[in-house]
Amino acid sequence: MSGTEPALVDDAMVAAAVAVIALALLAFHRVIRGPTLPDRVVAVNGIGTATVVVLTFLAVGLDESGLLDIALVYALLNFLLSIGLAKYAIERGGFL
Repeated sequence: MSGTEPALVDDAMVAAAVAVIALALLAFHRVIRGPTLPDRVVAVNGIGTATVVVLTFLAVGLDESGLLDIALVYALLNFLLSIGLAKYAIERGGFL
């Protein structure tokens, strides 16, 4: 090994994080435009999942293990948000 592989992997992880952020911004368009409540809920959940993925990529790429702890907590909060949004939608009259 020439020693350049770890730097290449780190750069690839950071680049992947940037790509996932760009895709999450596209999903944000669906949160704003809708057209239905289920579309918005799925988009919000997708953005939360993308956030967890970005934190994980950055943890590996920047060699910061603390970001993995943050990603785990955020994943649990994202799950609770999904449950809360579903409960709100059902109380409001269902998803349709």
